[in-house]
Amino acid sequence: MSGAAADLPGGEPGAGLLAALTQEFASTLDIDETLRHAVDRCIAHLGAEAGSIFLLEGEQLVCRACAGPVDIRGLTLPAAEGIVGQTVKRNEARMARDVAREPSFAATVDAGTGFVTRSILCVPLAVRGAPLGALELLNKRGGDGRFGTADLELATTVAAAAALAIHNASMAAALVLQERVKRELELARQIQESLLPAPRDGGFAVHGRNLPAHEVSGDFFDFMPLADGRVYFCIADVAGKGMNAALLMARTLGLLRCLARRVATPSTLLAEVNAELCETTPLGLFVTAVVGFLEPLSGKVEFANAGHPPPLLHTTDGDWRRFAGSAPPLGVVDGQEFPTQRVALAGGALYLYTDGLSESRARSGALGASGLERLLAGVAPLDAALRLDALLGAWHAAGYAASDDVTLLVIDGAAAADDAACLLRRRVLATPTVLAPLRAEFAAALRGAGLAPRLVDELVLAVNEAACNVIQHAYGAAGAGEIVVQISNNGREIEIQVVDFAAPAPLTDIAPRALSDLRPGGLGTHFMQTLMDHCTWRHLPGDMGNVLCMTRRLHDLSEARGA
Repeated sequence: MSGAAADLPGGEPGAGLLAALTQEFASTLDIDETLRHAVDRCIAHLGAEAGSIFLLEGEQLVCRACAGPVDIRGLTLPAAEGIVGQTVKRNEARMARDVAREPSFAATVDAGTGFVTRSILCVPLAVRGAPLGALELLNKRGGDGRFGTADLELATTVAAAAALAIHNASMAAALVLQERVKRELELARQIQESLLPAPRDGGFAVHGRNLPAHEVSGDFFDFMPLADGRVYFCIADVAGKGMNAALLMARTLGLLRCLARRVATPSTLLAEVNAELCETTPLGLFVTAVVGFLEPLSGKVEFANAGHPPPLLHTTDGDWRRFAGSAPPLGVVDGQEFPTQRVALAGGALYLYTDGLSESRARSGALGASGLERLLAGVAPLDAALRLDALLGAWHAAGYAASDDVTLLVIDGAAAADDAACLLRRRVLATPTVLAPLRAEFAAALRGAGLAPRLVDELVLAVNEAACNVIQHAYGAAGAGEIVVQISNNGREIEIQVVDFAAPAPLTDIAPRALSDLRPGGLGTHFMQTLMDHCTWRHLPGDMGNVLCMTRRLHDLSEARGA
């Protein structure tokens, strides 16, 4: 029997070897270092001239670590051929005591390296039956130079420990890679957000929102005032997901923004971008888009559509008009023309959206264009920027969820004057944890507007009480929904709007009552009435929620200037 036989029984050197190997393998999660340790220790304790570890990579076995007179790292073997391949395929150890009598032995490596193989011991590396590769030992030192049964048993035991260590190191490497990818995606998302236009106030007519389905988005919107007084706007959706779509999104946004400064018509703008994308975009990627220009004074809009969902015009009399496009997406057909369409807003609003919104689903089915029109009609009385936040709140409240990015853009013909006075607006979850941050944000905005400290405190108390009422009474046991809160200052009075998307509350139950009336309810509204000059409640159209409007006059210059 080989001298290695003494290494097998528990309590003898074999147990010590296994314990030492396990401890050494546990000392590092670096896969390459683990492989080197495994080979070196196996060669030393089994008395082999050379050894190597082959790991399964697709349809090949690749030598990832070796020791001995010849370095064969990187050598690839067919996954099911030769002694190593058969060991992995059958998940059972193989021993060729004399390779001259082994028909499956291929001398190709010996011929290329000059090494002479006489005896081979090969054991599988597997975890829970899943093959990882194989440990191969060559040429027993001393004696007749051949491995024996005891060597095979010891190598099998050692390989089990090595396989577990390799598996753990691989998992650790995968987690490190996953964390690095996560950080890179977070950075990519931050860069994408910086490319989108910042929210605008000051009576600006165009507003947009983007909700990515994943870390990075293939959707985008853009708008900017031009030197000739027009306002450029666009919305687009890149086919596909992940980094490819995100990179094409950034490139397309940059092209459109750059060309919009010198191109006169939407059709020309799309044609030039299309030519560039057809020339340089990989096959299978394309972009749907609507681009256009608004003349703010006349309220006239001209736009062109490249395979995007039809824009929706909501007129002042409540009618809807859809503008279907006939041209294909960008990056598909070179030389394509993109017809320009024109519309006078006349106080109405034009809505652009991506199919992530229209194809979002609830229990009742997909939202669709008609469902979107219903939601938009419900929030139409609100000013343009608040309207988008309210729409998304109503969308969530109705149980809709999207599997794709959601982007929405409004070109508002009224360009509500109230928006010019907006100090701050927020859309938050109706949970107690948002109250402290909400108070802090609104206090900072009011102080920044120069209001007197006492007035700031009273207004913040009114906002807090209104939000508490929504959390406690509007949503209550039904669970948290969303609240949209906005504070505006027109120089004469402060206006606070609080919008929720709970079931419409009976207006008679909301009305304040005398403090002497000890019935539950109504005290919060009484408190708000003492802080504000006027408090009014109404329902959103279509029973979509409730709107509280509170106003406080600036009685003298000391309040307005913070004196």
